Amino acid sequence: MRIAVLGLGEAGTIYAEGFARSGATVAGFDPVVSSTPDGVVRAAGVDDAVRGADVVLSLVTAEHAVGVAREAQAYLGASAIYADLNAASPQRKSEVAAALGEAQDRCVDVAVIGSVPTFGARTALVISGAAAEEAAEVFRALGADVDAIGGRPGDASRRKILRTVFMKGLGAIITEAVDAGEAAGESAWVRRQIAAELAGGETALDRLDRGTRKHARRRAHESEAAADLVASLGVVPTLATATADRHRALTGQPARDLGALLDAYSTVPTAAIGDARDRLGVVDPRIRAMCPGSHIAGRALPVTCRPGDNKGIHEALTVSRPGDILVVNGGGDASRALMGELIAHRAINRGVRGMVIDGAVRDVEALQEADFPVWAVGRSPAGPYKSGPFRLEGRAAIGGVVVHRGDIVVADGDGVIVVPVAEAERVLAGARAVLDDEASRHTAILAERGR
Repeated sequence: MRIAVLGLGEAGTIYAEGFARSGATVAGFDPVVSSTPDGVVRAAGVDDAVRGADVVLSLVTAEHAVGVAREAQAYLGASAIYADLNAASPQRKSEVAAALGEAQDRCVDVAVIGSVPTFGARTALVISGAAAEEAAEVFRALGADVDAIGGRPGDASRRKILRTVFMKGLGAIITEAVDAGEAAGESAWVRRQIAAELAGGETALDRLDRGTRKHARRRAHESEAAADLVASLGVVPTLATATADRHRALTGQPARDLGALLDAYSTVPTAAIGDARDRLGVVDPRIRAMCPGSHIAGRALPVTCRPGDNKGIHEALTVSRPGDILVVNGGGDASRALMGELIAHRAINRGVRGMVIDGAVRDVEALQEADFPVWAVGRSPAGPYKSGPFRLEGRAAIGGVVVHRGDIVVADGDGVIVVPVAEAERVLAGARAVLDDEASRHTAILAERGR
């Protein structure tokens, strides 16, 4: 049997050497990795590796998978199997198959279930596609436990991504707990607590901790795909999204402290954030800026008040912290102001950055003089009641958005948007990408005007 391995990174090298040891003739190609695995013939290019191969293994990363498949299809034999082992979304696997043209029925989606560096070529696999059973026999010859499920390319990766929600989440929470233990001077104790709950004890802890840090960049992409899949199933991907954020924080860049994160958001327009969040989290525009030119970002401190009654705001201020923004569900009542100058100065003394109120305010000129930004449905000279009831339970609904304690609230002249804290890093990066794209298009439009 002749095997072609495209991509000689860590996993590609392990599979190439495994097939070589099994007696197969193995040709490998990688335009970046210069080393050649033991027992493998170095191919000069994709064409040289693929031509005459019975099985082609693609391990080139999801980013390059479609392009490599498109290049390889011209050299595939009529009965050759094309096995895509790249960690990718079901959609990307379908695109790989389509790139093979007439050979797409010979494309199989191989989802690797486990750690290849740990278990080698014997790592468990799930394979989908019309030729799944035929491909399974090839990998079973290496001692791998293979589940051939038929179906289409993408079905195997879908199963893997469902598993990713748990496995990558477990690795992410372990690294965070270990880091927190070290920061608290309790590293040994925290490690013992984690190891005691794992079947593999310290060995499993070290494998998950080191593996998560080592492969953080790739696993961040996998976790993003997992979050997308969870969302497509109608389940809110709170932890899957947080897992992706944690992996991105482990890619070598220092973790961003909350103050720096809020400062970064305070420079980004709500419109760009809305585009980055697919228009989710945008508060109803009837809640508008009372102080023109204001632009703030802070942590949400939600409170629900009875319409026309501000007892809940007084109570919220007693538990507020610097960097908070009070988000007040006042029932949309504009007949009585829920806050004015005196409450604004109390808030300033507590380090509160501003308020977003589904209700009315008063003393607007004084608020502007105090430089205390407020967004509300309007203004009224009538004062509030102060008898309650109220709810300070960690969440409130305002302007069609449910806001949780600690969510990031950004408000400017366009309005107010809420970003769940678990999505904060990804949304910020997305918003900046939106701004870069708009700047490029703006320049092109001006250039066209000057012609």
